[in-house]
Amino acid sequence: MDMDFEKRETVAMDEYVQMITLKTSVLLAASLKLGAILGGAGEGNQNHLYEFGKNLGIAFQVQDDYLDAFGNPEKFGKKVGGDILANKKTFLMIHAFETAGADQLAALKELLKNNAADKVEKVMQIFKDCKVDDWARELKNKYLQTALKHLEDTAVLSARKKPLQELADYLMLRES
Repeated sequence: MDMDFEKRETVAMDEYVQMITLKTSVLLAASLKLGAILGGAGEGNQNHLYEFGKNLGIAFQVQDDYLDAFGNPEKFGKKVGGDILANKKTFLMIHAFETAGADQLAALKELLKNNAADKVEKVMQIFKDCKVDDWARELKNKYLQTALKHLEDTAVLSARKKPLQELADYLMLRES
């Protein structure tokens, strides 16, 4: 799905979330649920841990998309704008398509057809004009808060949840 999206002109947000869920989130979610099953947890706790992992995985991908465009290349460890150059339909690109004015939308479509030397710079300017960076931080926090609510609702001692809370903190505070 991810590679197919690169060839399509537009991708709907729900399609992208589904792809990310299948690509990234369910790996974490299934691992947590499997651990809960092996640990003898009840079905409710199994499901809460699955939803924690799924939503944390989506928040992680939003953060990853954000860092690819707006991260510090020295901390991120790779050149900023790699997803733009590859025509990836990330959370950022999809939101820009949804919120851009007519001229910006036409410019985005044209930029995705070529690899001009200033492609990343021009797409980034459209992202900034559409306030995609602020929106992405809000979206990441929405998924993170949903994940943390499921962790909170897991009926175990707080001390047992601490490593998962630390994992969430690590994934969301990373800059690389």
